[in-house]
Amino acid sequence: MERPDKKNIVIFASGSGSNAQRLLEHFEHHPQIRVAALFSNNPKAYALKRAETYHVPALLFSRDEFYNSTKVLEQVKQFNPDLIVLAGFLWLVPQNLLHAFPNKIINIHPALLPKYGGKGMHGINVHTAVVQAGEAQSGITIHRVNEEYDKGAFILQEYCPVLPDDTPEELAARVLQLEHKYLPEVVEKLLLEKDEL
Repeated sequence: MERPDKKNIVIFASGSGSNAQRLLEHFEHHPQIRVAALFSNNPKAYALKRAETYHVPALLFSRDEFYNSTKVLEQVKQFNPDLIVLAGFLWLVPQNLLHAFPNKIINIHPALLPKYGGKGMHGINVHTAVVQAGEAQSGITIHRVNEEYDKGAFILQEYCPVLPDDTPEELAARVLQLEHKYLPEVVEKLLLEKDEL
């Protein structure tokens, strides 16, 4: 029997959903936190299947529903989220969601912001840019979400080296390890520390 007082996470994902998978795994049997739902804007997103595997409601929405109606907002509200996690979600979050859940929406970005952020900076594009720039290190940034891509306040940054002969794919694999390690930890900390405030 689920405890009614569990904290609820709602995940937004656009693609494969490996970070969503980590959250689903991490919180599957957690005594205080659960993944309540996963939303996606992509009917082909493997993230939807991952949610179904864990018996978590998986909801699909269109661009029109997201930006020109309150449908997605109303659906999200039904899950009473304590935290909304963008895990590889590629659209800018609309004002109605930002206003309904102030400081409750976070994103994970596969680079050290403020560099290599903004529109179009996702997936392999980020790692290609980092390698081409000859950076010595890369990493992840977990941050609050606001009206602009990748501009919200930082919560955590973790670093990894960029090796001299790295391909973007090799760097991506190294960064993904950081994402999988730290995202569940940060989510757990954010949700449980609120109890102590």
